[in-house]
Amino acid sequence: MDDLLIARSLFGTTMAFHIIFATIGVGLPLMILTAELMYQRTKDQDYVVMAKRWTKAFAVLLGVGIPTGTIAGVQLSLLWPGFMEVIGRVMPLPFQIEIYAFFVEALFMSIYVYAAERIAPWMRIVSLILVAMGALASAVLITNVHAFQGTPAGFRYEDGKYLDIDPWAAFFNPSFFVTAGHVALSAYVTGAFVVASVAAFKLMKSDFGSRVYKLHQKAIMISLVVGGIASFLTALNGHESAQYLHEYQPEKLAAAEGLFETQDHAPLAIGGFTDRETKEIKWAIEIPWALSFLAGNSFDTVVVGLNDFPEEYWPPLFVHTLFNAMVGIGSLLILISLLGIAWKKFLKKDHFPKVFLWTLVASGPLAVAAIEFGWIFACTGRQPWVIYRILSTAQSATTAANLGILFILFAFVYVILGTAVVFVLLYYFRKNTVLDDLQRAEKKSVPLFSSNS
Repeated sequence: MDDLLIARSLFGTTMAFHIIFATIGVGLPLMILTAELMYQRTKDQDYVVMAKRWTKAFAVLLGVGIPTGTIAGVQLSLLWPGFMEVIGRVMPLPFQIEIYAFFVEALFMSIYVYAAERIAPWMRIVSLILVAMGALASAVLITNVHAFQGTPAGFRYEDGKYLDIDPWAAFFNPSFFVTAGHVALSAYVTGAFVVASVAAFKLMKSDFGSRVYKLHQKAIMISLVVGGIASFLTALNGHESAQYLHEYQPEKLAAAEGLFETQDHAPLAIGGFTDRETKEIKWAIEIPWALSFLAGNSFDTVVVGLNDFPEEYWPPLFVHTLFNAMVGIGSLLILISLLGIAWKKFLKKDHFPKVFLWTLVASGPLAVAAIEFGWIFACTGRQPWVIYRILSTAQSATTAANLGILFILFAFVYVILGTAVVFVLLYYFRKNTVLDDLQRAEKKSVPLFSSNS
């Protein structure tokens, strides 16, 4: 591996690990808020127990997300000095504002955790709303830098100099709102289905009709509703994202669909893999005219093929597989939500079939995988540019050598952190069972949120 590839691999590994905690850290506060709202409306103790347990899990995940995010920030400066020079000149606002977003999130989560039994119900709701807003703002602000990389704005680049800099124009770059929407919605999808995954597994281990069984069943229904709505909205947002790729990064869209020849009535390729030598998609299912409609809401839309670009500007062609995996998982999650809600609400069944529960168990890891596929597709599909058509990845990278040892050491750190977080979550929830929390909730003299046996 050359130094550039090691630098990309090191930062990619850091982000692949961090994004798990960052994404769940955005999605889980919405689930906590939903449970708290259900409790305030119904006064059903099951919902406040859910809120408490999900809050404890969120605190553990946040404890890992903070250091890994810090590591990512440090690596940006060390591995990509050329990129950070541009960001420092043109796009500093997201990093500056993100500090305040994290402050709001941490402050009001502390209020909710330590003062839930001492403050009025409306104050609990407000605290959680601010936690959710702070978490979402942190994710959106950092992702805005990624949006800027794909659709740079707010400056003029001439003779190696950045002129006429407008930080707010850079902040509200053309793809800001689409990218922010996709990040937010996909995080809510992931948070909901991670909860559904755990609840489904626990449901299968509980006695039918028991108090614990009913709590997990309610958790599944909340997850299916929140996850279903967010999944559907993510699909709509994905359609808009494809239109932005068509307008601003056409070679990325062409690589995502394995399209080599520019054409109208372009087909949408599902599955298969891209063959660079024959310049075709092998073993794919093609939907006639669908790509043209996806790109421009018209079957007559002309979609630019890869052959219209120099081959050194082509993104890696495996992004077609990543794109298909992301879309396929998203479609599956929509189907799971519809089936679960229909089974429970319309068919009025008392329990879910076991095969459906196992599908729900798989839905959490699949949602996380979809986030990973989407992130890799978004960044790798922009190659060879770190800032599209302005700064190449090679020009942005550090000139330092011998990065291999750092790659190995950081990978080892992530293994330790990943193992630790799993151990802590398992240990805590085995020591504090659902039944324990249900009994605490019934005793008014015992604080629920501050209890840790």
